[in-house]
Amino acid sequence: MPASKATPASDPSRNLLRHTLATLSYRGGKTLRDAPESFAKFQIAQGSRTPEQILAHIGDLFDWALSLAKGKQSWHDSQPLPWSQEIGRLFRLLAEFDDYLASDRPLAFSCEQLFQGPVADALTHVGQLAMLRRLAGSPVRAENYLQAQITIGRVGVEQAAPVMEF
Repeated sequence: MPASKATPASDPSRNLLRHTLATLSYRGGKTLRDAPESFAKFQIAQGSRTPEQILAHIGDLFDWALSLAKGKQSWHDSQPLPWSQEIGRLFRLLAEFDDYLASDRPLAFSCEQLFQGPVADALTHVGQLAMLRRLAGSPVRAENYLQAQITIGRVGVEQAAPVMEF
């Protein structure tokens, strides 16, 4: 079911979805930045996903999201790359998805469906990574995210500095 015929700049659903990607990039970047080398393989219990496996899954979610947007649904279970490469993959895929949303190309699924599927799942997993950082002894500083300088289109590893951490 085609989602939207409005231009990307005037489509509030696309803009909210793009803002959500920017928010995810900000929060994900903060969670991944300065993680100790050992964090990638940290495991809280036998059989639970490690941070590197979660990060690979988040990348797969955005690969899937882009395929959904294009109407060529495709899912891959990727084996984790080395940690820094997996971080690079995540932000590359976020940028590709955001670029598609910013374009005038049609969406094969609605913004709401893209949000409720891959994007909401990715938000959950970024929260898991933040929790695992704390359990691994390397907590991420709390922040008033309402004050954060989050901007549509800023979906790379480079993010604004925190405004109000505590």
